[in-house]
Amino acid sequence: MSKKNPKEEPYNFELRMRGFEYLVLAIFIVLGFRFYVLQVARHEDYKARAENNRIRDIPILAPRGAILDRNGVVLVDNTPAFNVVVFPEDITDREETISALVENLGVDRKEVTDELNDKFRPKSQPILVKQNAPASDRAWVAAHELEHPEIKVELQPQRVYRYGKLAAHVLGYIGEISPKQLEYPRFQDYKSGDIVGQGGIEAVYDKILRGQNGMRRVIVDSRGRPQSELERIEPIKGQDIVTTLDIDLQRLAEELFRAKNETGALIALNPQDGEILTMVSVPSFDPNVFARNVVSAENRKEVRAIVNDPAHPLFNKAIQSIYPTGSTWKIMMATAALEEGVITPKSSRIVCGGGLQLGNRFLHDSGGNHGAPDIHGAIVHSCDGYFYRLGLKMGVDMIHDWVSRFGMGQKTGIDLPSEQRGIIPSREWKKRVNPRDPVWKDFDTAIASIGQGSVAVPPLQLIRAEAGIVMGGEFHTPHLLKEAKPTQLAEVKYYDNKPTELKLSKATVDIVDYAMWGVVNEGGTAGGVGFPRELNVGGKTGTAQVIAKEKVRGKEHKDHSWFIGFAPMHTDQKPEIGVVSITENGGWGASASAPKVKMIQAEYFTKKFGRPILPELVALNAQLQAKPDPALAAGTPRVVTDADRKRPPVRQ
Repeated sequence: MSKKNPKEEPYNFELRMRGFEYLVLAIFIVLGFRFYVLQVARHEDYKARAENNRIRDIPILAPRGAILDRNGVVLVDNTPAFNVVVFPEDITDREETISALVENLGVDRKEVTDELNDKFRPKSQPILVKQNAPASDRAWVAAHELEHPEIKVELQPQRVYRYGKLAAHVLGYIGEISPKQLEYPRFQDYKSGDIVGQGGIEAVYDKILRGQNGMRRVIVDSRGRPQSELERIEPIKGQDIVTTLDIDLQRLAEELFRAKNETGALIALNPQDGEILTMVSVPSFDPNVFARNVVSAENRKEVRAIVNDPAHPLFNKAIQSIYPTGSTWKIMMATAALEEGVITPKSSRIVCGGGLQLGNRFLHDSGGNHGAPDIHGAIVHSCDGYFYRLGLKMGVDMIHDWVSRFGMGQKTGIDLPSEQRGIIPSREWKKRVNPRDPVWKDFDTAIASIGQGSVAVPPLQLIRAEAGIVMGGEFHTPHLLKEAKPTQLAEVKYYDNKPTELKLSKATVDIVDYAMWGVVNEGGTAGGVGFPRELNVGGKTGTAQVIAKEKVRGKEHKDHSWFIGFAPMHTDQKPEIGVVSITENGGWGASASAPKVKMIQAEYFTKKFGRPILPELVALNAQLQAKPDPALAAGTPRVVTDADRKRPPVRQ
């Protein structure tokens, strides 16, 4: 057994002490570094976190700007509404919160779950789960404040479309921004959960209408309940938009379709500046459905009913549906032929023949045999035989070139979304859509010459083109913005109207103008409609075939009825109102659409002159005025009163 060396003991003790010193030093170094990170390097970060434990910024939603008609009538506005919101950062048990919303407030489970799972939504941003909550829902939230501090009631602006379905396609609707929309560059300043315009004026002028949100900075307790307010920044309302619409004309136009249970579209505009006075698309929808009860199962059902309706009520037929124009196309054919010298004012007679034989096919003239009319008579009596032969003289390339100059087959540039281009005659078009028979033939030219076959355009394109012709080659862009009112953030904005000029000879314009006047006033195809003579209305009927006559079985297969009219015409004055109407499956142009145009033009001049123009219009207006105010229709949110604001228990 070896003995320990007495000299080694002091050495081992000294070694152990030195190791202990190094250990203590290392601990102090680690603690010092950690203190440095906490108190120096990340001081501001942890300070902000500490502040957030007791201070919270609560957004105050800015009211969207109002939308008014040209005379200052409010069409779209906001009303204060008690909305149920959820603050995600205050949720302790997500499933319990969801169950409480579903079972007690009727919120859709899937919808609220998706909202809570939205990874793009800032956690500090409250989720709107129910708009315009009734007193019973507000009372439940107040009674369960301790169990569910994350569920609150806030007083927020709610969008109100005061006339329900009236002008819905023009005004549009609002909704929560979608993930797909957030990918678009124009939405780079938006975030998940934002409410944006989803159609019509609401969409096109969203940045003008949306305003700037405010903010409440409040002290909250450990459960997230506000205790006191430190700072308040008031929201700035969006700009109010004054449109070019005339709500009286709009209401009358929609009633004319509703009264006979007809569908189609109607547009009235001022040819001198392109201002849209009326735009109708039937069937329509109530935009209030999209503006309320965001995560409500009942509301989702209403929204799905509109979206899935086979009649496509969200579709704006005035700019999105394309139709063969029928004989309204002949105005452009006549203008082009006169300008090219294919016919002249002194030599414009062409044989009608009751139609035209092409190979083994005979193209009938729906009006019979008109002899050998000149261009005036051919337009007044809508002679198909004349225009079959005129089209063959011109050829498809000339027709395509001229109607393109008139803007056909192109978007008009109206300040509405989803406008369609339509189809116009061309060799390339046939080659593309009909590879089995790609060669353009005389038959194709002949039927295109009367607005059938390869012709299919939206109604807005047609009225812009022919308004430009009767204006002597001055083509204005149709538009709905008249003025955006100024706010603290934005200056007043007006529509910048820049017409396109196309040189047309005065002789051509006079011939076409007189012929359109003759359609109404010289026993033409609209001679029996009863337009007031004092208005000097001129126009053109059109009947667009839907299917071959031998296959007709009912109304759904009847031809579409067109009429386009301007007033005054064949005078020293320029026309100040143009109206185009298409009545789907309405039959002859003079039977279904021309009477609508007559009523709209009579109402316009009744308002202008301050005296009735048509006796039947007086009676119809009396009926409309006797009806309940559409603003009070079912589904329109009730305005919150002062009594509501004072009624306990409610957290605001």
